[in-house]
Amino acid sequence: MRAKATLLVVFLLVATLPATAAAEQTRTAGTVVIAEGETVNDDLTATAGSVVVRGTVNGDLTALAGNVLVARTGTVSGDVSAIAGNVRIEGTVTGNVESGGGNFVLAQTGTVGGSLEGAAGYSQLAGTVGGDVQVASDTLAVTETATIDGNLVYDAETFERAPGATIGGTVRQDESMADVGPTPVPQIPNWVGTLYGFFVNLLLGVILLAVFPSFSEGVAERARGNPLFSAGVGLLLFILVPIVLVLFAITIIGIPISLLGALLFAVLLWVGTVYGSFSVGVWLLALADSANRWLALLVGLLVVAVVTQIPILGGLIQFLVLLLGFGALATATRARYRGRRNAPEDAGTEGSETMDTGADDESTTA
Repeated sequence: MRAKATLLVVFLLVATLPATAAAEQTRTAGTVVIAEGETVNDDLTATAGSVVVRGTVNGDLTALAGNVLVARTGTVSGDVSAIAGNVRIEGTVTGNVESGGGNFVLAQTGTVGGSLEGAAGYSQLAGTVGGDVQVASDTLAVTETATIDGNLVYDAETFERAPGATIGGTVRQDESMADVGPTPVPQIPNWVGTLYGFFVNLLLGVILLAVFPSFSEGVAERARGNPLFSAGVGLLLFILVPIVLVLFAITIIGIPISLLGALLFAVLLWVGTVYGSFSVGVWLLALADSANRWLALLVGLLVVAVVTQIPILGGLIQFLVLLLGFGALATATRARYRGRRNAPEDAGTEGSETMDTGADDESTTA
């Protein structure tokens, strides 16, 4: 049993490592902010409504957002590649900048150590660029505070250059400019993520059924026998466990425990989701007077994957399946643990009863 458990833990850790690594480099939210004083010691990929860098990114910054701002206090020690409605650089970028969007502004306090390539409806250069500049824009304005150490190549319907602007190289217009700015990020269809999730869940389910066959069937029976109770237990744990982890994180000593607990909680939620789908499959096969755990796993995962694609309702169903499996997993684990604790006591009781019976028999015989 220990060997089986070790095998399962190794698989779960390996499966979650790519997601953990990606989480260190990728941030997705309504607004992604690198606060002043904060340092990201890695490349950063951000997808959000707004991306604001007030601190330091020791690596490249790739941003897909409505607005991207490198503030005065912000530093990117690498390249910046941004596709956004508005891109504004007020701080320091030590590498190159590639920008595509509606508006691009290099403020007076902004510095780009390398080259600058941009495509926008309106572009303004008021800061310093250490390399060449290539800009395709409807309007390009180079203010008197701008300093460009290299060449300036542009394609613009309106080009405004203030008398005080400093350009170390040549200035020329190239109407044939194309492919200026970052390469658009290809959009991955939703069905690709759904298909990937289905096969990953199927792989985990196969391992669970192969390593813990009787326990897995017990979880499904608990979920099918009393779904409301199982879902209720799952909801209770879903609420209470994060609260307990936060309480642990309040103390410095409890921070490592909280982090480890959060990782374990995420893994158990994943396992609960798979068990919930498996329970649905067992229930559906039972309606057809059939029983096959492998077929139940496949049918359950397939049905849940399809149903969860329904707008709004699909997300609710997916959450209920998670609560069902998570609660059944918790109650089955508790029952297994209590059964092992009570086993020696039961055995002792049975032995005592046998001895008493034997004594009575001898007394009767006498």
